Amino acid sequence: MADRVLVIGADAAGMSAASQALRTAKAAGRDLDVIAVDRGHWTSYSACGIPYWIGGDVASPGALVARTPEEHRANGIDVRLLTEAVAIDTEAGWVEVVDHAAGRRERFGYDQLVVATGAAPARPDVPGADAAGVYGVQTLDDGGAVIAHLGGEVRCAVVVGAGYIGLEMAEALVRRGLSVTVVDRGPEPMNTLDPDLGTQVHAAMERMGIDVVTSAAVTAFETAPGGGVAAVVTDVGTFPADIVVLGTGVRPATDLARAAGLPLGPSGGLRTDDTQRVADGVWAAGDCVETWDRVRRDWVHVPLGTHANKQGRVLGTNLGGGAARFPGVVGTALTKVCDLELARTGLTEGDAVEAGLDHVAVTIESTTRSGYLPGAEPITVKMVAERPTGRLLGAQIVGRDDSAKRIDVCAMALWTELTVGELAMTDLAYAPPFSSVWDPVQIAARKAADRL
Repeated sequence: MADRVLVIGADAAGMSAASQALRTAKAAGRDLDVIAVDRGHWTSYSACGIPYWIGGDVASPGALVARTPEEHRANGIDVRLLTEAVAIDTEAGWVEVVDHAAGRRERFGYDQLVVATGAAPARPDVPGADAAGVYGVQTLDDGGAVIAHLGGEVRCAVVVGAGYIGLEMAEALVRRGLSVTVVDRGPEPMNTLDPDLGTQVHAAMERMGIDVVTSAAVTAFETAPGGGVAAVVTDVGTFPADIVVLGTGVRPATDLARAAGLPLGPSGGLRTDDTQRVADGVWAAGDCVETWDRVRRDWVHVPLGTHANKQGRVLGTNLGGGAARFPGVVGTALTKVCDLELARTGLTEGDAVEAGLDHVAVTIESTTRSGYLPGAEPITVKMVAERPTGRLLGAQIVGRDDSAKRIDVCAMALWTELTVGELAMTDLAYAPPFSSVWDPVQIAARKAADRL
């Protein structure tokens, strides 16, 4: 008799796990009966692409879907959409769901449970936060709701939070012709960078016509007589808004897991081992879990699609009878605002200070190609190294075209625990159209090694 696998969540982690489990089990001559439930309308989509759909770079939500429900069903996964899991009993081995389309409740028994419930936008705990017209942007359904709202009489927008989603949504809304204000409690936008690099982000946003308000805490959302949002109130002023987008980060969507008594870490994310197992018969992956940070040597919540897909694959391999391990993360991410590219990996200088690490930090200015060639663009690299070992702790990059992906060199140096002296001497490719003879990453590493 086939083991029943029940997957809660039909996006990156859940469907990667389901698909890989079926493949692995089939190769081993085992049978699995896989059911996936999700309260939304979509499967296997790129949430990272939602701002580009809203901004007009992507024509339709379908373009962001990697695999449709029909394709998953053809591969042997029983996908149930508009079906919300509302309770888990791990001792009895069942999940209670609400089928919103049919209007009924039922219980699914399982032999193996996969929790891939993702993350939910963090809403400020202030009056009016649940008003109509205040949107988080986490799912395709969220993106569709924003686009529908923009079809009305909308002239001004406020984005609360200047992280990755906040920056991307601010640019998307400007491109749709709205007057946009970004409000953030930090001293500069993009608090995953140190403030001295955030100033460049601030300037780039203002060049786009975005009004950037920093060191401002939201205290309330004012509403119009009809109940829709009308303004964002902060401790430095009030800003009119026909629509508000939350870029205040996300939290692990683990209320269901918490109620079931499953183990959670300090961030609220599920705690797994490196096979993605939570407990006997229970597995988890994606934005709902905590992940081991190889640089901090601690557990963190880092909600990214890259991790979700890898963790899902590891989970599915193990669930299907194979053997795989998820080795952790180093905190690599990148984005852009207008023509300015931003990237980081590992620890910022602020992170190193907070962690109490003895360190040095250096910042260099260079160009993306040899400076004598047309098209050479400015690039800033900041690097943090441990004292006295010289171990690279982190790097940040802000620059124009062809800057951000250089962060991958730094990520690999972190992964392999290189010192900055070793990184400075690595054999990186060089030709004038692509780099100066010393790549900017190596210039920063060399300067850090000299400082040590």
